[in-house]
Amino acid sequence: MTTDIEALARVFDDAESRADLDLLGSLLADDFMSIGERGHLLDKRQWIDRHAEFAYLSLETTEQDVRRYDHAAIVRCVQRSRATWRGEALSLAVRVSQVWIESADGWRLAGIQFSSHDGSVS
Repeated sequence: MTTDIEALARVFDDAESRADLDLLGSLLADDFMSIGERGHLLDKRQWIDRHAEFAYLSLETTEQDVRRYDHAAIVRCVQRSRATWRGEALSLAVRVSQVWIESADGWRLAGIQFSSHDGSVS
């Protein structure tokens, strides 16, 4: 059943939207790694700290697909967002892949990767 992972992905999106740093800290695995759409890497601390200069104005997730394995899950989706980065307005459409892992203390997001998405059907 993928419902728990879908719910966690929504909780993560909400924490991102509200810049809930404490919740993000509890959702991300200690060895979390992000790969941005241009290839830049952020670890857990850098991901959380980016909220000092980054803020979502809106975040919409569609086309969500969840694949569940023994103690892991992969969530793929499309995200459209408006945000600010260092005072500059951004409008993004990206494909997102999240890797969730199950440990003794629950599910944690271990990795996230973004790829540019032009909005066309593929």
